[in-house]
Amino acid sequence: MSKSRKGWVIGGVAVTAVLIAAGAAVAVAPNWAGTENTPAASSSPAATEPEATPSPTPTVATEFEFGATPADNAEQVNPIAVPEIRVEDAVIESVTLRPADGGQPIEGTLSAGDSLWTASERLEFATTYDFDFVLADTAGNTATESQSFTTVMPANEADAGIYPVDGTTVGTGQPIEINFSEPVINRDDVESAITITSSSGQAGAFHWLSDTTVRYRAEEFWAPNSTITVDMNLFGVDYGNGMIGNFDRQMTINTHNTKLAVVDNETKTMDVYIDGALTRSFPITLGTEDWPSTIGYHVVMEQYESTKFTAESIGLEPGDEAYYEPTVVNHASRISNGGAFVHEALPAAQVALGNINVSHGCIGMSPEGAKYFYDTFGPGDVVQVKNTGYGPMFIWDGFGDWNTPWSEYSSQP
Repeated sequence: MSKSRKGWVIGGVAVTAVLIAAGAAVAVAPNWAGTENTPAASSSPAATEPEATPSPTPTVATEFEFGATPADNAEQVNPIAVPEIRVEDAVIESVTLRPADGGQPIEGTLSAGDSLWTASERLEFATTYDFDFVLADTAGNTATESQSFTTVMPANEADAGIYPVDGTTVGTGQPIEINFSEPVINRDDVESAITITSSSGQAGAFHWLSDTTVRYRAEEFWAPNSTITVDMNLFGVDYGNGMIGNFDRQMTINTHNTKLAVVDNETKTMDVYIDGALTRSFPITLGTEDWPSTIGYHVVMEQYESTKFTAESIGLEPGDEAYYEPTVVNHASRISNGGAFVHEALPAAQVALGNINVSHGCIGMSPEGAKYFYDTFGPGDVVQVKNTGYGPMFIWDGFGDWNTPWSEYSSQP
């Protein structure tokens, strides 16, 4: 039989000793003559008391003191927890830890003195485990104990996605973005579980855009033709509010050669630099005073050979002065969430190239220029816009990370 108390469990077998004593009566003559009350002498040999039968040594109850982790009936156990059994003044004869609904048992190891059993395999999410073990003492007494616990359920699992995806080759201006399925309260813990290195040896910093989105970049653009490795060891990491990371993942991102397009509003031109050398120049048109183009660094996000622009996508409605009908444009490369693209200008705007600004914030080009840009540039490549008289693109409006000073980017509380 076994008895349990919170934190420690005592199991044992109590054996009660029965003391048996045997003896013989001794004959004593009464004092009939009124003499002193002394035993009468016997003419027979003196009677001798038989020796008593030895009593068995009482057996003391054996107590098995042990600690089990996780505790019996525990719920929402973090799967990164390491189950173990610890026993004092006894040994662990056997342990079985397995999913309650079947499946392979979790392997474990015993210490040299058989007093500590530790699981050597990772637990699964959303699983109830049965934890059975047998303890023994030097006298041969044993106790069998059974416990159970349940790991974190799906409602408390937390995932994350990363951009760019594994194996992608991108431009040198591409920040790394991680989007979490649940709000991250314990930012330091999550950052500590993510290691990002580059073959160029560039150190970087995290910068949180929200509780669910964090970016990472180096102080300068990534070195060309380098490899960035991302190790995310988030399994079991507590995001906060009871949300637990459910995966580990390693991935690599590669950069190609350096590509930079410098767009200058004063000259109304785009100068294209490949590996630092000026390669091509094209006339362009930018946003009007009512719809100015933002300055600073912009990173190509996605590209379409042709796509439809709608005024509604930038907040305009029919009847607004700047409203326009849905329009198909060619060779469009997105550079902001707010709707800024590098694209082929509409035929009516071709005469404005190199002269005046007529767009809603986009960079309009000739058919030749837009196709060249579309074919040469891609995600992660950089467009720098200068001298529009308007502020820089915000960090959240696309990949405006490079417009935030490094001292501010890297020292975010």
